[in-house]
Amino acid sequence: MDILSLVTYAMISSFTPGPNNIISMTRAREHGFKSTFPFIRGVAAGCLLIMMLSSYFNLALHQYIPAITPCLNVFGCIYMLYLAFKIMRSTSSKSESEHNSKKTRYSFWFGFSLQLINPKVILYALTALSVFVLPHAQSHHQLLGYSLLLTLIGISANLTWALGGRLFQRFLLKYERPFNIVMGLLLIWTSVSLIT
Repeated sequence: MDILSLVTYAMISSFTPGPNNIISMTRAREHGFKSTFPFIRGVAAGCLLIMMLSSYFNLALHQYIPAITPCLNVFGCIYMLYLAFKIMRSTSSKSESEHNSKKTRYSFWFGFSLQLINPKVILYALTALSVFVLPHAQSHHQLLGYSLLLTLIGISANLTWALGGRLFQRFLLKYERPFNIVMGLLLIWTSVSLIT
């Protein structure tokens, strides 16, 4: 297994701006780092559930339809290219996230529910597991291990954004374009590694 490509994909997908990261950062900036913990615990639980469901969904497809694996690689590559170009073209969502953060309670259940409807996390799980993990690892222990690894990488991103708070937000606002371009280029490199 090319673990470097998996970790690169996971880091880029997790650390780029998304609803969980923006909410964590905004909440920590407004109310302190510890105030984000219930929300981040909910995000972690929801992420782990999605990773496990994706593992077994993909495993069922992998066991009964082995010919679909190359198609999943192509789908994963196309999705990552789409995500890369979307990241490179994205604009600031600061004002929207601040507006939404004032109306939202940051509970465990809010974080958990957000994961279940977050397309970025669902596609991240399906892509990472089907493309990088299942061709090489299929035991229950391996699936649980990789699900935990992907969840931990995602949660480390939430904690990093929350910890950065105002300072990280200022940095991203000041250098948003270069940051997004670098993240997009890294994601393109990862996507090309799927089909080469």
